[in-house]
Amino acid sequence: MASNVKGPVWSDTAKVPSFSPLTTDTSADVCIVGAGIAGLTTAYLLTQIGKTVVVLDDGAIGSGQTGATTAHLVNALDDRFMDLEKYHGERGSRLAAESHSAAVDRIESIVTRERIACDFTRLDGYLFLAPEHDEHYLDRELEAAHRAGLHNVVKVGRAPISFDTGPCLRFPSQAQFHVLKYVAGLAEAIERGGGKIYTGTHAATIDGGKDAAVKTNSGNTVRAGSIVVATNTPVNDRVVVHTKQAPYMTYVIGAPVRKGSVTLALYWDTGDPYHYVRLVTGIDAENDLLIIGGEDHKSGQADDIEERHPRLESWARERFPMMGEVTHKWGGQVMEPMDGLAFIGRNPLDAGNVYMVTGDSGNGMTHGTIAGMLITDQVAGRHNPWEALYDPGRVTLRATDEFAKENLNVAVQYTDWLSKGDVSSVDDIPKDSGAVMRKGAAKIAVYRDATGSLHERSAVCPHLGCIVQWNPSEKTWDCPCHGSRFTKFGEVMNGPANVGLVRS
Repeated sequence: MASNVKGPVWSDTAKVPSFSPLTTDTSADVCIVGAGIAGLTTAYLLTQIGKTVVVLDDGAIGSGQTGATTAHLVNALDDRFMDLEKYHGERGSRLAAESHSAAVDRIESIVTRERIACDFTRLDGYLFLAPEHDEHYLDRELEAAHRAGLHNVVKVGRAPISFDTGPCLRFPSQAQFHVLKYVAGLAEAIERGGGKIYTGTHAATIDGGKDAAVKTNSGNTVRAGSIVVATNTPVNDRVVVHTKQAPYMTYVIGAPVRKGSVTLALYWDTGDPYHYVRLVTGIDAENDLLIIGGEDHKSGQADDIEERHPRLESWARERFPMMGEVTHKWGGQVMEPMDGLAFIGRNPLDAGNVYMVTGDSGNGMTHGTIAGMLITDQVAGRHNPWEALYDPGRVTLRATDEFAKENLNVAVQYTDWLSKGDVSSVDDIPKDSGAVMRKGAAKIAVYRDATGSLHERSAVCPHLGCIVQWNPSEKTWDCPCHGSRFTKFGEVMNGPANVGLVRS
């Protein structure tokens, strides 16, 4: 990434409050691991019903995948309603639409109640056709959206944008916001409600049951009646839920456009992978920032990663010729469940008092908010009509083919143990780059820093033993099996692995 091009626009345009690490043993009604939108929303809603809450995160609040979002707030899901209806039936599709609509409404009510200045804006969303689809595809989706209860969705001749999208679906009353300003406001509200937040604190072990507790790397322990694992993908479930979802990298660029040159709305197409577009308004007196995302691929399974951002820019410039030079580039990881909906609720392998949220499926802002609403009800012993739909233990028989395909893909990744490696000599690794090498029977992840010094770690993911791959765009080591990601120096940054790559 060029030195004049920045990362996520959110961290570039907002400051989040800082918190201290946990330094003593403590206890609470609920301990939440993860300070992204899911963990903080859950903490906030629990404090609102009088529960004592402790939140732990090994980074700053919002520093994980929450900070890598493009912050679309929609009830028009990443998967089509016709697919959700196929997997979950008409009632399940209706509950999905209902829950995501309720999540957008809840975010708006929290913004109003807590007076969070996070640029929350209601606006329309437009689904337009990719070249591989025809108008009949939109008609089928429109009918499915209506059956899901979204009767205000209509087909229009084109989106109000600079290029001719052709016919598209308009989803009224969607929303967008500045995600880090929002989670900063949530964190402050949690503290006002008596909750405690500790950053720089890594959860080493998570145990449910009568003596439920989270032990940290520093040796301190949080004892709690309930535990919520909100770490994007659970670090306490070694196998089961990871067989039901797959990790995908997605990429984003941002470039200035003159105010008024792009109509304020959300836009996304029907492609696979699809493209998604929004504006960040008021970056300076004359410009907005146009954000374009897409070019997804299975994590750790692409040999053209460095071409993803340029291809995204090419797609954007063809449609938005008024774009200035790209000022922001970043990537994030999306967990794709086999049946299109997140896994939220009680961990099926624990004693009933450990909860999880994962499987954001490109709708992390609304799925994370649904998690706060649903898990709060479960902790409080209240009925929630969405519980079965999002149950982590569910088996969706109509998604069996997808389940088999993705798990066969995972099995194939273990053949990397037999390959020669990316390079045969460290001399072939440029500065600020990495490669996997074979040393005897071992596979080694080697990073050469900007000074030329080498940093070697085992290339074996500590989760289930896949060989990690170098991501040259993000400068990370990515596991192609279940999505664990590590910094260039081998420190864990995304589960399901909960420790870094072993020093070689």
